[in-house]
Amino acid sequence: MKKTKLGEFEELVLLAVAALQQEAYGVEIKRELESRLKEKLSVGSIQSALKRMEEKGFLTSEFGEATQKRGGKRKRIYATTSYAHKVLKEMKDIRAGLWEAMPVLAHELKLI
Repeated sequence: MKKTKLGEFEELVLLAVAALQQEAYGVEIKRELESRLKEKLSVGSIQSALKRMEEKGFLTSEFGEATQKRGGKRKRIYATTSYAHKVLKEMKDIRAGLWEAMPVLAHELKLI
């Protein structure tokens, strides 16, 4: 099984994009991750990860409509590709297999 490197932060950003769907734009992705991680993130770190993953083929993006609320600026809305779905599933399966390989810890955490 050929793997493309996907760092932990990239994986989290990718999962956030997949979860947010049509609302997957920079500020909303940042809010989602900060809420789940319980820590502050920089907009730059999110934007860098999004750009890298778009270059690797995990994401596509398009501009939404301009709004008065944003001073006429358009949001860049991201979407996951089928390649991203495949890699996320592989990562999930790898993690599940590793958790199952630790029966005592998995049992204590009520994962099995």
